[in-house]
Amino acid sequence: MLDLDSPSTLLALVLGSTFIVPFLATYVSMPYFIRKLTDKGIIARDYYKREVTMIPERGGIAIILVAMVCFSLNTLFFKFSSTNYVILIVIAMFGLFGILDDMVDIGRVTKLLLMYYCSYPLIQYATHTAFTLPSAGNIELGILYLQFIVPTYVLVASNLVNMHSGFNGLASGLSVIVLISLIIKSVFIGDVDSIFAVVSVTGATLGYYMYDRYPSKIFWGNVGSLTIGAAIGTIIVVQGFIISGFVMLIPHTINFLMYVYWRAMKFPVAKFGKEREDGTLEVPNALTLKWVLPYYRRVTERQATWAMYALTMIFCAIGIFLPGRI
Repeated sequence: MLDLDSPSTLLALVLGSTFIVPFLATYVSMPYFIRKLTDKGIIARDYYKREVTMIPERGGIAIILVAMVCFSLNTLFFKFSSTNYVILIVIAMFGLFGILDDMVDIGRVTKLLLMYYCSYPLIQYATHTAFTLPSAGNIELGILYLQFIVPTYVLVASNLVNMHSGFNGLASGLSVIVLISLIIKSVFIGDVDSIFAVVSVTGATLGYYMYDRYPSKIFWGNVGSLTIGAAIGTIIVVQGFIISGFVMLIPHTINFLMYVYWRAMKFPVAKFGKEREDGTLEVPNALTLKWVLPYYRRVTERQATWAMYALTMIFCAIGIFLPGRI
């Protein structure tokens, strides 16, 4: 029998409930969203298929809706800290901007500026304002952490996730890997009170991934990438995982720097590759991380995606085992 008086048993029950319920709910409800989005004509082309293949998009709406509903249902049985509700509000605000970005082009500068201030509710709840370096000990950043690092980190994380995408299941799979790694690190340091909302989003994202993986039945659109990117950013800043979070996102950062180099050198614009007759990928160049392997080796979309998974898993493992709250 379960010993509900045991703190460890209760913790496992809460973590399991906040993860499994949204996972199952998303997995079961996703065919409904796929059908509705298709009926409404909200579709996009999958350019990495030889035949013209149209896929419903904006599936990220399901992730945030299911995560919020399931988290609300869990409040009937468990009491969560106020930080969880603030985190959920911030994630939802980024999701709303994702919906707006999918529908209306409000301009890059305007969007980034408004999204930056969407993270401000976290300032009062980011209680860990110091990070630890092995040689220097604790470095207290105080107001600098709250006013600059918190909103910047969430904004940057959401856009890194948005940019490191393209293959079936790439962005959602990488996001699940990073989120689960951050949750594991939180469990290791014994501090999970503030992350249950993110756990709920993670469960919903995994349920969504089951339909986004190769061959994709749905795309998540900007609403998905900004929502999940915000979830990654919020758990990093609230938990104070500034260094380990950066390490886990190194592949995303490399992808961004490659994009900056591409634009700075004014190389020809190319958004997509294509699939050869033998099923392998033909890509325009090696100037984005997901294209490096297909550019030099004849690999399929699935193989290229799993290579990106493996790379991120390596950096996530390093981030998990960095000592303490780093």
